[in-house]
Amino acid sequence: MPSLHPAVAEVRRAVRSALTGLPEGAVVIVGLSGGADSLALAAAVGFEAPKLGLRAASVTVDHGLQPDSAEVASAAARAAATLGLDPLIVRVEVGTEGGPEAAARDARYGVLRDAARDVRAAAVLLGHTLDDQAETVLLGLARGSGAGSLQGMAAASDLDGIPLLRPLLEVRRATTRDACAAQGLEPWDDPHNRDPKY
Repeated sequence: MPSLHPAVAEVRRAVRSALTGLPEGAVVIVGLSGGADSLALAAAVGFEAPKLGLRAASVTVDHGLQPDSAEVASAAARAAATLGLDPLIVRVEVGTEGGPEAAARDARYGVLRDAARDVRAAAVLLGHTLDDQAETVLLGLARGSGAGSLQGMAAASDLDGIPLLRPLLEVRRATTRDACAAQGLEPWDDPHNRDPKY
C-alpha cells in the first residue's frame, strides 16, 4: 500500500486539529476560490469532516472581476463536489470602497457569513497559509501599523458571531500546491495575484 504524500498528511493534520471538538452533525463551510490553498483545504476537509461526524460544504464567490470568473467558480464547485463537499456559488457585485481588493474581500466575507447563518454552520474555514501570514505582517509594517502588525491573522476569530478558522496558518503555500498535485487536483492561479493593482 503506497504511503500518504507528506504534503497531504500535513494539510490533513492541520484540518483535523481545527475540526476536532466541533459538535457532531454540524456543518462546516470552506471558502473555496479554486486556488491551491483553498483547494488543498477543501480536499482535507472532505476527507476529515466525515470521520468526525461533520458535514462539509463549500462557498465559491464569483466576484465578476475577470472575464472567465463564472467558469472558474464552476470549476471550483465541481472540484468541491468530487471531494465530498456540498458546493454553492454566489455571484456578487463588488463595490469600490477601500479599493478593489478590500471591496472584494468585504463582499466575500459577507457571502460567507450569510451562507453560514443560513445553514447554522459551526465554522467557516479559510485557506490562509503561513505565506499569507508573512505577507499580512509585512504589509502592516509597510503601512506603518507598528507592533500591532506583528500579530498577523488569528487561527481562530469571529465573523459576526460565526467561528472563522484558518487551519493552514502554519502550512507553507508550496505544501498546499504539493498536496494538490499529489491528489491530482488542478488549482486555479488568480492573475490578480500578480497584478500590483490588487
